[in-house]
Amino acid sequence: MREVPKEAEIPSHILMLRAGLIRMLSAGLYTHLPLGLRVIQKVSRIVREEMNGAGACEVLMPTLQPDTLWKQTGRWNDMGPELMRLQDRHERDFVLGPTHEEIITHLVASALSSYRDLPKNLYQIQTKFRDEVRPRFGVMRSREFIMKDAYSFDKDEAGCKSSYDDMYQAYDRIFKRCGLDCYPVAADTGVMGGSGSHEFMALADSGEAEIAVCKEANFAVNLEICEVPPVPAVEPNPSAPDAEVVDTPNKTTIEDVTAFLKKKPGELVKTLLFQGGEKVVAVLVRGDRDANPIKVGREMGCLVDLAEPGVVKEITGCEVGYAGPVGLKSDVEIWADPEVLAMEEMTTGANQTGRHILHVVAGRDFKPTRVADLRWAVPDDPCPEDPSKAIEVVRGIEVGQVFQLGTKYSEKLEATFQDEDGTSKPMIMGCYGIGVTRTVAAVIEQHHDEKGIVWPESVAPFHIHLLSLGTHMPEIVEACDKLAESLAEAGFEVLYDDRDERPGGKFKDADLMGIPWQVSIGKKSLEKGVCEITRRSSGERSEVSIEEAISFLKDRSNFQ
Repeated sequence: MREVPKEAEIPSHILMLRAGLIRMLSAGLYTHLPLGLRVIQKVSRIVREEMNGAGACEVLMPTLQPDTLWKQTGRWNDMGPELMRLQDRHERDFVLGPTHEEIITHLVASALSSYRDLPKNLYQIQTKFRDEVRPRFGVMRSREFIMKDAYSFDKDEAGCKSSYDDMYQAYDRIFKRCGLDCYPVAADTGVMGGSGSHEFMALADSGEAEIAVCKEANFAVNLEICEVPPVPAVEPNPSAPDAEVVDTPNKTTIEDVTAFLKKKPGELVKTLLFQGGEKVVAVLVRGDRDANPIKVGREMGCLVDLAEPGVVKEITGCEVGYAGPVGLKSDVEIWADPEVLAMEEMTTGANQTGRHILHVVAGRDFKPTRVADLRWAVPDDPCPEDPSKAIEVVRGIEVGQVFQLGTKYSEKLEATFQDEDGTSKPMIMGCYGIGVTRTVAAVIEQHHDEKGIVWPESVAPFHIHLLSLGTHMPEIVEACDKLAESLAEAGFEVLYDDRDERPGGKFKDADLMGIPWQVSIGKKSLEKGVCEITRRSSGERSEVSIEEAISFLKDRSNFQ
């Protein structure tokens, strides 16, 4: 494509379309064209080599999965509308698999029964489906994608930790071989469950994930779960003014209230009602902060979301935007972030539409039920590893994640084994995923310039882009044909551009496609008995005799 497609927003999406790697069928659905498929195959080969080398065995499980197993683990409901559901002609419910914990656990439960069968690590590379509410960024967030998912089964926690470490190290090797600059960061386990997880984040400005890092302390964690070191609370000031209710008509946001009352955001406190199941709690954070639903959910022990406006009105007696901790229903717990208790006084909602309260003092006007870290970390917050240092926030693309699942799935699906002492025990599981198509996009995000893609040699669709710059001249055609054949015999993968196009257009296309080496023969070079060889990454050009081209490329390339 000569022009930037309207639907493309980030470099990888633009370049994958323009360079002919993919074509869109509909939102979140893409056909992988020959060039793109070759890259997927290169990434998949690296994944297979490292997984096999780490002791895993490849299987292939059904994409279509019966609902019974998903209902047995509870994820039929937990996954929500993201789960692709369908019925067969007998009106039986099925799932198009977004992941395969249920299926692999069912398989292992039926096949393995003794401690002698363990450990086991099984993986597959397969198409997955998720009903994304807003597919975007090309293959980065699509409804159908290719993923490598692996599952380990061990007899005890020590074995599971060893399997987890093996996969962690294998992932590190995989992404390095793919040419990615990745951060392994501690992450939330989400609906997968389990006791621990790390995400492998490819650093990129276009990344959807935010990572809190402190290079001095060698610290990196997903911003979702980045802890904020607590600040000390202050004792209520006995001489503080009494709380005062004031009118704030139609002022429902921090920006509106601060401007109207001539205060700073840090002098206000937000009161947000979060609901998880049947329980609703009031969460207090400073006005210049945002409450973190992941942290709130971990405190509540379930997934949470902001309460619906009707629920807010029922609990507070007012419209959304005027909730506060003073005068809430007695059965509603008040959870406060430590920063709130470090404020000598604050302005809050009055639980009356169009009104706020000035001079509210924690401990005097309200008492929190619980004090916990409930807010999003922000740049310059103290580093959890070393509070004398500050964190910064960078963006990344999640290309892989590893989980210690424990017995969440093995207990529910009865994947047990008989131990040496004769007792029956649940297998300890781990789960390990890599987004193969997402990895391709991440490589492009990190390896491109104003001309197009700049493929690392390890995953490039071809090694060499051979350009014939005179298809109307038989002697040039003959020279290029012979060189293409010689390069192929020497083990190089060659994309041979013998189109009847102008040289300028061919070079632009070659730069766009980003194959590591460009070799061209035209009238002038043939007269001198040379070809021109250009390294795509540096733009360095060399004139080399046609006979020496192969040895020149072998000496300077590192194709796997």
